[in-house]
Amino acid sequence: MAVNSPLPVAADLKPVNGIEIGFAQAGIKKPNRKDLLVMKLAPGATVAGVFTKNRFCAAPVQVSKANLAAVADGGAPIVALVVNTGNANAGTGESGLANANQTCAALAALLGCGAQQILPFSTGVILEPLPVDRIVAGLPAAVANLTLDNWFNAAEAIMTTDTQPKAASRTVVIDGHSVTMTGISKGAGMIKPNMATMLGYLAFDAKVAQPVLDQLVRHAADHSFNCITIDGDTSTNDSFMLIATGAGSLEIADIDSPHYEALRDAVTDLARGLAQMIIRDGEGATKFITITIEQGGSVEECRKIAYSIAHSPLVKTAFFASDPNLGRILAAIGYAGVDDLDVTKLDMYLDDVWVAQSGGRNPDYQEADGQRVMQQSEITVRVTLGRGNASATVWTCDLSHEYVTINADYRS
Repeated sequence: MAVNSPLPVAADLKPVNGIEIGFAQAGIKKPNRKDLLVMKLAPGATVAGVFTKNRFCAAPVQVSKANLAAVADGGAPIVALVVNTGNANAGTGESGLANANQTCAALAALLGCGAQQILPFSTGVILEPLPVDRIVAGLPAAVANLTLDNWFNAAEAIMTTDTQPKAASRTVVIDGHSVTMTGISKGAGMIKPNMATMLGYLAFDAKVAQPVLDQLVRHAADHSFNCITIDGDTSTNDSFMLIATGAGSLEIADIDSPHYEALRDAVTDLARGLAQMIIRDGEGATKFITITIEQGGSVEECRKIAYSIAHSPLVKTAFFASDPNLGRILAAIGYAGVDDLDVTKLDMYLDDVWVAQSGGRNPDYQEADGQRVMQQSEITVRVTLGRGNASATVWTCDLSHEYVTINADYRS
């Protein structure tokens, strides 16, 4: 069960004019489950994305990047996205690329557009052939039930080891223009920035020029999905897509628009919530942990230290056991790779408890206070470095017996 993350309510997920959603049960890995998703865009929509940096990136990632590049080179706009779960189509070589392109061609034929106008996405087991015939057979059903209000079904259709769907909506008013935005995400394991084993799709009804959307998606990702980690593993299929449908009254033509910052912040805030849902639903997670590094010399070194703490199996298992063995955190800071770090200037806090002072144990620290915090389901670790004004925050979870069980049995 996800940590303090209630199930989304289908009725609370707002339709976004300019995007229709359909799903099907294609039997890709298991029967009788939603595992195929189609998102059809209205004319005038713009699409931007960021993808995994894993060199073994999956075939659909390669095809999606190529098709987006074709748009940037003056090609026809993107018409639809198609997502399957149950199979990652990664580590599949030339046949994997052929299957991803075949999926695009099949959906394009149903929608009356070119195959390059389709973006494919896959998630699931790596190194297994994509059952493309099942996907192609399931596409007509997904297209047949295209509607504006299928967001909850969409969130369910992209799940793998997730224990619950992840989705959220909001409406913001920017200078009198109402903007509706809804997003979904998936991911529970193999989560690490750039990106994680995750998919994220966020649509809003403003009209945004392509160069602006390209910048917006990078900003949103850097402040949300690129700030989460469960196990330090970067997957092969990760993708985060922004879709500006253009169906609303707000229009942003360039980055200097007075409305850009308000839209950017609203999109980023929703993306951050979707990213945190992934951590709260981490495989076997029992605790949601915020790690904030302050007074650093640069954001890069703050992030390096934050991830060193967040990735440490010793730190994560101590959190699972509610064991205030907090010297493990200091050790992780020390081996983070900030070679000129002066540890005598470092302070560390566990929520409101001052644990370490000037690089050593705070004389007033009582283990009972640390124990009290460690037993909470939500914990903040805050470290001040005393070497500058930069800061960074990442979110992670504990590492439990259940994580091992889930990943040991994942393919069975």
